[in-house]
Amino acid sequence: MVKYFFSETEIKSAWDQVFTAFWQRYPNPFSKHVLTEDVIYRELTTDNTLVTRRLLIKTNRLPRWAERFFPSNLARCVYIMEDSVVDPRSRTLTTFTCNINHATLMVVKEQCVYSQDQERPTCTHLTREAWISSGVFGFSRAIQEFGLARFKSNQVKAMKGLEYALSNLHGEGSSWTPKDKTKDATVKAKETALAATEKAKTLATAGAPQKPNQFV
Repeated sequence: MVKYFFSETEIKSAWDQVFTAFWQRYPNPFSKHVLTEDVIYRELTTDNTLVTRRLLIKTNRLPRWAERFFPSNLARCVYIMEDSVVDPRSRTLTTFTCNINHATLMVVKEQCVYSQDQERPTCTHLTREAWISSGVFGFSRAIQEFGLARFKSNQVKAMKGLEYALSNLHGEGSSWTPKDKTKDATVKAKETALAATEKAKTLATAGAPQKPNQFV
């Protein structure tokens, strides 16, 4: 059995702005669980399609009830492979992500399509689909329910992170304003980057595999 998630979102920014902000999402104050992002492959094809593969490392924590049954090292971090295709002719950005470790516990696959709204060129249509599965006998249903709840929570953070990146592109004219106005956006980003770096160092010291370059 697989848990399925589907959503559609209207982003009130033009596709080229969303496309630009997508690559500038991290670090941001809403995605502190994202430790690193590294491009491991990129190609511009003969038809001007941009193909990219990135490795992202995020913190990962099991639910409390599961920590009693599974090794503690599973709560360290999760490695995400992200493939993306940008087609400037159809003005679409398609991404596909999947975890490449802890797959025996749970697999989360996600596909997102960012496309220009044909009726309103100043807006972007986002279609998101996800498939969550687990093969752990006796726990698969509970793990899938937990995975779906966490996925929904992380997608809220992801959208806020994208809006944050868009607000930086739009400048003062943006209709989106961070709730916390007491700190400058640049200061927040630097603080997030430093926190992510320290977290990654802690994970490495605890015996996590060596990770790619971190945000500095």
